[in-house]
Amino acid sequence: MITTAAPDFAANFPAGGRLMGLDVGTKTIGVAFCDMNWSFATPDKTIIRKKFSVDLEILKSLIAQHNIVGLVVGLPLNMDGTDSPRTQSTRAFARNLAPLALPLLLWDERWSTAAVERAMIAADVSRAKRATRVDSAAAAFILQGAIDAMTRG
Repeated sequence: MITTAAPDFAANFPAGGRLMGLDVGTKTIGVAFCDMNWSFATPDKTIIRKKFSVDLEILKSLIAQHNIVGLVVGLPLNMDGTDSPRTQSTRAFARNLAPLALPLLLWDERWSTAAVERAMIAADVSRAKRATRVDSAAAAFILQGAIDAMTRG
């Protein structure tokens, strides 16, 4: 099941459970996880994209390792809310995750990378460290937005 509605997605998990957030780019996939109670999202790693089959195996491994029950994937909409070529690519990526057999929420990621970059600059994180951490931090920002929306109710 793929949805853009947080309440529909949350209905799949009456007891909560760990979720994985993904910030899907053309060269990397930022990964983040949340706790069982959906209180906070934590950046984890950045996957350097290879062939989709390789990426899928890495995701399967992370899902098994962290007992993931659902996925939140950032949806890169245009600023006016319309689809772009990247949006279509991300929707295709989400459809290709069907073998994982997990509910999937497409979450509006407008401003996620910019917000993370600003926060890192404010924290005086070097340009080199920002480059290695921005994707997983953006995934955590996306996941946090989704879990906040689901727990507000």
